[in-house]
Amino acid sequence: MSRIGKKPIIIPAGVEVRVQGSEVSVKGPKGQLTMTTHPAATVTVGDLEGGKAITIAVGNAQEKKERALWGTTRALIANMIKGVTEGFSKSLEITGVGFRASVSGKKLMLTIGFSHDVEFPLPEGIAATVEKNVITVSGIDRQLVGETAAQIRGFKKPEPYLGKGIKYTDEVIRRKAGKAASKAAE
Repeated sequence: MSRIGKKPIIIPAGVEVRVQGSEVSVKGPKGQLTMTTHPAATVTVGDLEGGKAITIAVGNAQEKKERALWGTTRALIANMIKGVTEGFSKSLEITGVGFRASVSGKKLMLTIGFSHDVEFPLPEGIAATVEKNVITVSGIDRQLVGETAAQIRGFKKPEPYLGKGIKYTDEVIRRKAGKAASKAAE
């Protein structure tokens, strides 16, 4: 049995869930998301004591792949519901002298030490804001928010000597001592 997969997902007020075959559609105050589930997983919307809930089941719970699929499907649908009600966001921090970012329309402009500015077009459904040296990427699709943040970080990953670059705000960069520090210790 999958401990995650067998938990029902409570549908909050203002959220509409439709299941047609293997297609799950979630509509809420922030937008609409759709997902195609694996044929081995069955999604049903039913009544629970507090209101409506979604339950996920698989054909053979003893098979390892189907158990993993069970929990994954449940987590993806729960993320869709959270996305259309609350949304998701990731924060990135820019560190370095002269490094900065700005948003113009649907493009993120990065000045990060190259001979040219990096122009990053934001995907549909993603919004970015810049406040001082912090970029906040937000949207309703958790996977797309994480992927966009990873692409922005990939332009200039933080380096271990001075810590310059783009990093997640909760990320800890392990710093290394430079050549001069190692020679002074001898």
